[in-house]
Amino acid sequence: MTMHVAIIGAGPAGFYAAEALATKGEGVMVDLIDRLPTPHGLIRSGVAPDHQTTKRVTKKYDQTASRENVRYVGNVTLGRDVTMDELRDLYDAVIIAFGAEGDRPMGIPGEDKEGVLGSFAFVGWYNGHPDFVDLDIDLDVSDVAVIGNGNVALDCARLLARTEDEMKASDLTDEAGEVLFNSAVTDVHLIGRRGPVEASFSIAEMREMGELQRGISLVHDDQIPEALPHGMDPKEARGRKAVLEVLQSFRGNTRDQAPVAVHFEFFLRPVEVLGDDRVTGIRVERTKLEDGRAVGTGEIFDIPCGMVISCIGYVSRPIDGLPMEYGKVVNDRGRVAPGVYVVGWAKRGPSGTIGTNRPDAQDVVTLLLEDMSDGAGKQGGAGLDALLIQRGVRHVSYNDWLVIDQAEQDRADPEAPRRKFITIPDMLSVVDES
Repeated sequence: MTMHVAIIGAGPAGFYAAEALATKGEGVMVDLIDRLPTPHGLIRSGVAPDHQTTKRVTKKYDQTASRENVRYVGNVTLGRDVTMDELRDLYDAVIIAFGAEGDRPMGIPGEDKEGVLGSFAFVGWYNGHPDFVDLDIDLDVSDVAVIGNGNVALDCARLLARTEDEMKASDLTDEAGEVLFNSAVTDVHLIGRRGPVEASFSIAEMREMGELQRGISLVHDDQIPEALPHGMDPKEARGRKAVLEVLQSFRGNTRDQAPVAVHFEFFLRPVEVLGDDRVTGIRVERTKLEDGRAVGTGEIFDIPCGMVISCIGYVSRPIDGLPMEYGKVVNDRGRVAPGVYVVGWAKRGPSGTIGTNRPDAQDVVTLLLEDMSDGAGKQGGAGLDALLIQRGVRHVSYNDWLVIDQAEQDRADPEAPRRKFITIPDMLSVVDES
């Protein structure tokens, strides 16, 4: 008997789970359900617009979606259009793959002030995510503080320093470009609690920081060691050494070399956002490392800034019917409850690369197939369609998405891969017109 499986979230984790299930044969039918008309999750709305090579992984997802036993059901929101209990009644198994859709709070006084935002919102804004197109980004400020020592923090800092010419071959939205290219930003402070050796920067992103047309990367010479500490794992040391060498190459840079400076500020911990209603600065404490942990030294000082972007991690949104803890779905190796599973960031937190999601999803699908080898005669997609029609919910197929995709490409400038539609009504109108 056919096994019907619903996957909630059509990002990398969802597509890898669908791939793992679909290859099991015609005995499995998979519905990939996403709240947006556009699939691919953070590939579309999280990967930086000037990193088009990374986005090419979606070609693999197109192959998965083209399988006869895989169906995309877009523009359907879990908790609003259909509940977890209803999906469990309709499908033999439900896999949660909706990732992390919110920013982890900094937990310091003042972070609710105007001008303070998380990277999920800021990145979503410049990538044209419908949730953030109306975000009021005021870059009529000279200084921006970016909190975090990972690649997302580098993305935010880099986009604040990029020129319009550098972004011609990107899919940055016109609306974000208008703000970014006309900003008053001259100094970006990249603030991390630990040191350069502990930073989670990848080498490709670090090299880009040394190639900015109108930006210069600055470091404090005394914070950049000559070599890695002894005893590091050789595999880890290779990556860390390459990043350290790039940071070492910034030692001779000076502020007067470019209009925009990115200041790498290591060993600082934010303790308070300053200002009345709007941010005017961030108060930080100098830290030191003890057994690999950043601990405060008691040295406090302020960094003036007109915007703070927090890049310290994401959390999954709560859903009725799902046990949540620490921003993740409570699970045992991917099992949540009988017939309910979780993969990707919703399972393990925001960690790893895009490719990390593939073995993770394969492992969870293996558990699912160990738990059930056959379907129980449930309605699956036919039942979902009937429910959505009854509620007047319009869903989008993968062919509909391909229409949107082609229209975005057709309206792009010659060097750009696409010009995105950034509201759901505009996306749906493209499908209607076709």
